[in-house]
Amino acid sequence: MAALMLGGRAAAGLPGALIRRFEQRFAFFPVPGAGVTPRDFGATYAPLTIETDDGERLHAWWLAGQKVRARVLYFHGNGGNLSVWAPIVIGMAAHDCAVLAVDYRGYGLSTGRPTERGLYRDTAATVERFWQADPSTNVPMVYWGRSLGVAMASYAATLRRPDGLILESGFLNVRSLVRGRALLAVLAKLSSYRFPADEFLRRLGTSVPTLVLHGDADRVVPIGQGRALFEAIAGRKQFVSIRGGDHNDATPADPGIYWGAVSDFLEELRKRPTPSPPFDG
Repeated sequence: MAALMLGGRAAAGLPGALIRRFEQRFAFFPVPGAGVTPRDFGATYAPLTIETDDGERLHAWWLAGQKVRARVLYFHGNGGNLSVWAPIVIGMAAHDCAVLAVDYRGYGLSTGRPTERGLYRDTAATVERFWQADPSTNVPMVYWGRSLGVAMASYAATLRRPDGLILESGFLNVRSLVRGRALLAVLAKLSSYRFPADEFLRRLGTSVPTLVLHGDADRVVPIGQGRALFEAIAGRKQFVSIRGGDHNDATPADPGIYWGAVSDFLEELRKRPTPSPPFDG
């Protein structure tokens, strides 16, 4: 993951026990507080608090929308907080999606400190809240993950199956991401963090249609990782390369291709006769 690559240099030379003790500090880059909100873009939203089973309180945005053709649960990337990704969230709403977007523990206004296990708990609590809002909805329910959020969206799909997945700027797992970088590969082996999106996707089998988006100019997670992630998906899938797209683009480098692919994917999901039932695997 990007943060592990960046933080690995600082952790060089630490024995395994120390790396595992301090890995949270070099694996995550949360920014506390709140800056930009959907209101700054003229959008109506409701701030929400989602409680986890271990007592943390996650800050989230709910954009209900008016003309809704899909409901999206959005898991953002490793750096910053929801404010960084506000333009993308607003873009979803502008393309007729109702959106629930959440800050992981330790990010933005959410309590706690991030760990891999903690983020899975955050995901479980958020999935439950997402489906509680309207479990009888007749529009597609979609999980959308970006970078680190790809692992979260893939994990979420093993808890309750969505109608579709959108995986953006993602990677197979931490070890795959640092393969070929000798020092970072050693650090990854000593770390307990894995974020195995590929394993979660294998659990789904062919059950969830998936759109994979990746920028061809991504300098953090190379597009080859996105293609490898695509190959790990067994079900109906599509890969779309975003021309000029880099890893941390808050707005798409090629909005026509980007939003066109998303819109086409959502329309395909709308043709399915009924929403997906809960996943029981």
